[in-house]
Amino acid sequence: MPPNENNMINDPLSRGIETCFPDDLLSKLTEKKMTIKFGADPSAPDLHLGHMVILNKLRVLQEMGHQVIFIIGDFTAMIGDPTGKSETRKPLDEAQIIENAKTYQVQLFKILDKTKTTVVYNSDWLGKLSAKEMVQLSARVTVARMLERDDFTKRFSNNQPISIHEFLYPLLQGYDSVHLKNDVEIGGTDQTFNLLMGRHLQKEFGQKPQGVITLPILEGLDGHQKMSKSLANHIAILDVPKDMFGKLMSIPDHLITRYFSLLTQVSNDEIKAMESAMTTGENPKQFKLKLAKTMVTMLHSEQAANDAETEFGRVFSDQEIPSDMPETTLQAPTRLDDLLTTHQMAVSKKEAQRLISQGGVSVNQEKVTDPFTLIDPKAESIIKAGKRRWLKVIPS
Repeated sequence: MPPNENNMINDPLSRGIETCFPDDLLSKLTEKKMTIKFGADPSAPDLHLGHMVILNKLRVLQEMGHQVIFIIGDFTAMIGDPTGKSETRKPLDEAQIIENAKTYQVQLFKILDKTKTTVVYNSDWLGKLSAKEMVQLSARVTVARMLERDDFTKRFSNNQPISIHEFLYPLLQGYDSVHLKNDVEIGGTDQTFNLLMGRHLQKEFGQKPQGVITLPILEGLDGHQKMSKSLANHIAILDVPKDMFGKLMSIPDHLITRYFSLLTQVSNDEIKAMESAMTTGENPKQFKLKLAKTMVTMLHSEQAANDAETEFGRVFSDQEIPSDMPETTLQAPTRLDDLLTTHQMAVSKKEAQRLISQGGVSVNQEKVTDPFTLIDPKAESIIKAGKRRWLKVIPS
């Protein structure tokens, strides 16, 4: 059930929470110290601002005296969370997972208190389960219960394949809670089924069922889909200040106050004042600037935020070329669409061609609309794609 909205005005604990199980969980969190579990699979090397919604809440809980257990899901990543997927996802190989997990702790401790955080890898216990134990674990949950999951239900109804190993994912995430005996688990609303599975399995194993807290899913730069690296709409926690600042300045206007509410400590009263001002016609740009400066200050420093704002104004307001940008050399004349794709200025060749044909790409400050335009390897070229992606071709 959602917490009482009257108590959420400026309460850092309850603000933004969607649901709590049981209903009185928040009051219990104010009465005694608990262990709070949160996990992330290293399916990509970057944590992003979508993760930060939850990490911020964990920091609030730490400041109240609670201990956080952060699980790096190196074992579950090999299965892949089927949440929200319309088809079976390809499992990652172990080398990819190890590489992706390397920077997770660095990213975590930009937000969490290291002294109140225990970091664990779930391969330490899941990798040791025998075939017999896996069968016994599977016997704790029925197929009918698994098909209560919305994504499984849709795929089953549409005659789309569901692989047996996908049923194992919520079981293993739930077993993490059995192994750790944590008091509470926190996650996004898309994780509700998995979080409740932890409650179910703890009860099955004779433990007190964990409390569950769910938080909203943060939309990405496109303004509609959830923030995700695979959708190329994310802002990474480790983005350099000028990139973070520029990306935040590019979010759709309707997300400004949502980002303030879910990512910052700006008061609800101030957020409501921003909403009112924009509704009556005030330019949203000033509020985006405040958001960008707030976020860069939180994740880097006030000086970095000031420098990023200055650079943003110089490049985007004054239409100047950035003082620094990625550089490359070419061995032969290269098609513009290939160049954008190779240097991740577009997520695919099709997207690169669309961007070019719609006038979103310039070479040496001249718009180019032909995707097959050849870039000369022997001449310096400044390429701009969209509002903030730049590349300098150095003569070879």
